[in-house]
Amino acid sequence: MNTLPPALFLMGPTASGKTQVAVELAQRLPVEIISVDSALVYRDMNIGTAKPEAAVLVHAPHHLINIIDPTDAYSAAAFRHDALRLMNDITQRGRIPLLVGGTMLYFRALRFGLNELPQADSKVRAALDEQADRIGWPALHAELAQVDPETAALLKPNDAQRIQRALEIYQLSGQPMSALFKQQKKYPLPYHVMQIALIPSERSKLHARIATRFVTMLKLGLVNELLALKKKYLLHSNLPSMRCVGYRQGWQFLAGEINETELLDKGIAATRQLAKRQLTWLRGMPEVIEFDCLAHNLAQQVLVAVRQLQNI
Repeated sequence: MNTLPPALFLMGPTASGKTQVAVELAQRLPVEIISVDSALVYRDMNIGTAKPEAAVLVHAPHHLINIIDPTDAYSAAAFRHDALRLMNDITQRGRIPLLVGGTMLYFRALRFGLNELPQADSKVRAALDEQADRIGWPALHAELAQVDPETAALLKPNDAQRIQRALEIYQLSGQPMSALFKQQKKYPLPYHVMQIALIPSERSKLHARIATRFVTMLKLGLVNELLALKKKYLLHSNLPSMRCVGYRQGWQFLAGEINETELLDKGIAATRQLAKRQLTWLRGMPEVIEFDCLAHNLAQQVLVAVRQLQNI
């Protein structure tokens, strides 16, 4: 194991301070940052994704940010391919890949590989979309819970993209997606990985951070950003980009489905649910070193641990 090149995983729920820690590590260690975030891949989606500011990216560049348009899709398989290529390039430059983000499925895909799931089927997806239009995604989530409770437990009732994919896989293969994951071939990551998780010692304080951040996003112009996106791109509400937390609620607001107060409340609630799911994923990941994301000297704690365990 010690003969493998090193890599760092910096994981945590939304609003846990991952970016700040990553930037400080990048100033002090020979690392290059790879973003592990399914929302930061989109161009022009800056406020609602809490994308690092341009000035920050100058000093601490992030790979896999701003790589596709909001009309495009990006998968765990695509991420794994891109991340492995980048990790190899970074290692060849004599530096260490620092993978930072909260999209736990991407971390899992990178660490353990992906099995050969059924390809997308437009007819099945169209039928599921039609069914969702009639009875709603929460009802389809309940249907998924009957056939694949393990996957359903990781998804929120309105996570249309992932609910659709899980039901599509079940209908095409006759097996739950969770069962297929357990059957998958293992493709060990050819790196000596140090996994760091930023976990709140008090969930209520993380919730307060989330609320403050969403209020700030609205003040910074999240709704206006969405209006600009709709003018620039041919968007619709079922695109993966528009299902991202914040943008989904903003779309409902612009459509007149919710008012300003509901936009705030629903946005905060959805972000808290996202954090809850991220923490659930983290609890199931092996060999994770935890740090309290509420600690005032968090970055220094992580830096000391990395230097001790990686000898850098």
